[in-house]
Amino acid sequence: MDEKEEFKPYIPADRIAPEFTVMSVILGVILSVVFGAANAYLGLRVGITVSASIPAAVISMGVIRFLLKKRSILENNMVQTIGSAGESLAGGVIFTLPALFMWADEGIVQPPSFLTITVIAVCSGALGVFLMIPLRTALIVEEHGVLPFPEGKACSEVLIAGEEGGDRSKLVFSGLGVAAVYKFIADGLHLFPSEVDWSIKAYPGAGIGADVLPALVGVGYICGARVASYLFGGAVFGWFVAMPLLVLIGGDNVMYPATEAFNALGTWELWGSFIRYMGAGAVAAGGVISLLKSLPLIVRTFSEALRVFGHSGVSGVRTEKSLPLKTTLIGAGAAVLLLWLIPGVPITFTAALLILVFGFFFATVSARMVGLVGASNSPVSGMAIATLLIATVILKETGNTGANGMITAICIGTVICIVATMASDMSQDMKTGYIVGATPLYQQYGELIGSLAAGLAIAGVLYLLNRAWPYGSAQLPAPQATLMKMVVEGVMGGHLPWGLIFIGAAVAVVAEVVGVPVLPFAVGLYLPIHLSVPIMLGGLLRLWIEKRGFESEERRDEVISNGILYSSGMIAGEGLVGILLAALAVRGISLDLGVGLGNIGGIAFFAVLIAIMVFFVFGRPKGKR
Repeated sequence: MDEKEEFKPYIPADRIAPEFTVMSVILGVILSVVFGAANAYLGLRVGITVSASIPAAVISMGVIRFLLKKRSILENNMVQTIGSAGESLAGGVIFTLPALFMWADEGIVQPPSFLTITVIAVCSGALGVFLMIPLRTALIVEEHGVLPFPEGKACSEVLIAGEEGGDRSKLVFSGLGVAAVYKFIADGLHLFPSEVDWSIKAYPGAGIGADVLPALVGVGYICGARVASYLFGGAVFGWFVAMPLLVLIGGDNVMYPATEAFNALGTWELWGSFIRYMGAGAVAAGGVISLLKSLPLIVRTFSEALRVFGHSGVSGVRTEKSLPLKTTLIGAGAAVLLLWLIPGVPITFTAALLILVFGFFFATVSARMVGLVGASNSPVSGMAIATLLIATVILKETGNTGANGMITAICIGTVICIVATMASDMSQDMKTGYIVGATPLYQQYGELIGSLAAGLAIAGVLYLLNRAWPYGSAQLPAPQATLMKMVVEGVMGGHLPWGLIFIGAAVAVVAEVVGVPVLPFAVGLYLPIHLSVPIMLGGLLRLWIEKRGFESEERRDEVISNGILYSSGMIAGEGLVGILLAALAVRGISLDLGVGLGNIGGIAFFAVLIAIMVFFVFGRPKGKR
């Protein structure tokens, strides 16, 4: 039995419904710019961004259905497709380009111009879209039922629930409401910390903690216990094996990039100074392994595309219409040429070649990886580190050193970051469209429009934030960009801890040899354990439900589906309030009550959150309402 052959989209292929409309484009562009700006702030503040697909879908349903009195799931899907592109592009920009502003503050380089930032953002966004398009059949269609695409599936559930209304819609919006209130109390009023943390004194170097947030539990539930356990396993290896081992062996010694002895470092200093480099090496090795394993499928996909090379790509079944390979190749080539040829953009011919190679590699790996662990857990900065390491070494060996070499390396990393984030976002959006029955061609147009809108606005956002709070300050620490800056300076200066990177790569190879899926394990090693713990709890909750005895198989499936719907709502609720809090912070509005309940308070509220989730998930059986 082949699940892919039996799959039928929500809107049949032979049905024509409003989709690529003026309203959907306008609303999508607005959300793309808003989400791009808000997520730029969040990423510079805490080093992560909020997935915008589900929030955009929820906002779209509110505007199109409840205000305009229309009901079109494909229009709502188009809005979220365009809107989420802004968040993805912003994530790629803010993880790297602020390094140039920090070097400018140090007097090493001139600040990047508006033109430079805009050209890099727009061309890179388009490149990510064009590189992802030929992979759609291989990743979205051929592996339907194999790759879960948690956020893409969650977004489709939100759209379908909004279309059907009734109890399904209420379940989604119940999760949204609970998560929104919870997020506002935690990160708006600061009544309790959204992150709890403990170091284990009896086991020096080890620590445990959790980001007690609803979206992470939702992602864990949607991914399931198996994928969540791989992430958690990588985190446990880092925080309970590698870090204590460093303290035990290192003792009173000091090793770069740390500035204190091993036994004087806290858990976060150990993780930031050593484990993140190991994680970057593991992610890079995992990417290579994933690409090699995917090559037969990729070759098969491109062979099929080459067979119809030059065809229009817009005839036949509606749900299979797509930009032809010829157009995507021309578009990708044009994007790289513009990066190389436009004056003021520090991309050399060598850099352009590196972008082509790394762009294809990381677009493929990133698109497949988010199918496993979701876009929220995609370690884009890890990919950027791997890119910067190789690119900076090549630039240094070819004589492109000093300030010019450092600028070029960061720009290469920026392009690849944006390509990876756009490919990640687009693969999730295409999965959503595949489930609801959207037209791929229109979604591809939407991605290009969304990335263009956000790309035109992002330079102003970067300059505005840098004037408010300089990058690297307490208000905007820009953690990812600071790390990228350190990597480039380390390679150019010859003092990067390559040993840690190779250790991480070796760990990834061992994981693959013993049969552990290397990418989710490597992601778990790279990310703090505080993210993996709530994801693991969400996965365990779903496992408990799956193993629990029910009066019928229908009731079991109903409860599991309820969990997916409620989890989708939680992801949406936290995302929406995260955007609101970011906007308030940019305006300088503080809601802090000045009353903190500490770690115990955070755990107590988190327990209540999970209890409420269980209540809604089990609900009442059908027919007893």
